[in-house]
Amino acid sequence: MTHKAINLNEKLSQFTEHWSPRTVTEFNGHDIMVAKIKGEYHWHSHPDTDDFFLVISGTITIRLRDGDVVLNPGELFVIPKGVEHQPICAEEAHIMLIEKSGTPNSGDAETAAPRQFI
Repeated sequence: MTHKAINLNEKLSQFTEHWSPRTVTEFNGHDIMVAKIKGEYHWHSHPDTDDFFLVISGTITIRLRDGDVVLNPGELFVIPKGVEHQPICAEEAHIMLIEKSGTPNSGDAETAAPRQFI
């Protein structure tokens, strides 16, 4: 077994699509993912799991029904399960996500981006 660090910026350089997370490793039944985002994602919730966002670069806003949370590089936010939210950003941002393996990024398995390892 070879041990080596995972370089998130190198992983992010391997794709261009927005709103299409890529799994870079697994951790105790969870996917550690990176994603490029830009524009508005639709309002959604995750009924069975919290949603973890860590901003690597750029600025994102997480819209919540009772107020917005603005995240800058190095900041993270956890959205409790069942809370409706909408991530948005005017310029491209790079984020890290941690979710239980198999959690649909859209909150709905039929509309979720497919799980992709890089």
